Amino acid sequence: MSSARQITKTPWDSIALGIDTYEIHSASKKTLQAALKKPGHYTVKIRPLSSKKTLHDYGFYYCDTLIVPFCPVDCFMYFQNRAISVSDSARISDLIRIASDAFHGRFHRDFHVDKKLADLRYVNWLKEFYKTGQLLALKYNNELAGFFALSKNRIRLHAMDKKFRGKGLAKYLWSAACRELFNKGYPELESSISVSNIAALNLYRSLGFKFRNPLDVYHRLVVKPSS
Repeated sequence: MSSARQITKTPWDSIALGIDTYEIHSASKKTLQAALKKPGHYTVKIRPLSSKKTLHDYGFYYCDTLIVPFCPVDCFMYFQNRAISVSDSARISDLIRIASDAFHGRFHRDFHVDKKLADLRYVNWLKEFYKTGQLLALKYNNELAGFFALSKNRIRLHAMDKKFRGKGLAKYLWSAACRELFNKGYPELESSISVSNIAALNLYRSLGFKFRNPLDVYHRLVVKPSS
């Protein structure tokens, strides 16, 4: 496969950041050389045990390590709280309010990216899930406390309102949402989180999730193309 085909645009990131953004699918010298010839922001995801020398040689810098929590239905541990309910409806303004300060992902850690733009990336992503109805609203005493944004059995975004954080409610909210998904007939659930998010790791583990497919994430901002 040519180096050009190993580099694909990521328009959802471009909209938020206001520049061309790309994902590189092969960290070969030829592909990295091709990337440096076109201005933009580039992402590479690579196995943790792979050598990073070539990435460092071409100016890529580490931003995060992602891992996939997964749970087969027969491993799921449900924690009941009668004050918790799950709904498929919520006002987008309330969801955006929760999302606006809930995420601290790889773009927040990238010193080349304005934190407000990193927040906007998640808000835009949330809006897309809302348009397609791929959301679960998590409620405590009928008040919106958080949400899941979904692609079938994959939990793509999840967040809790800061009003409800630190009160021991997360495992009950997540538990109710996961049970709702399992009741739809999915044999397994997946998500994706940063390994540095210890609270989320412990939360998923408490519900019976295990972990697989870790990936180190490297970024590179190309301002001027190389000759």
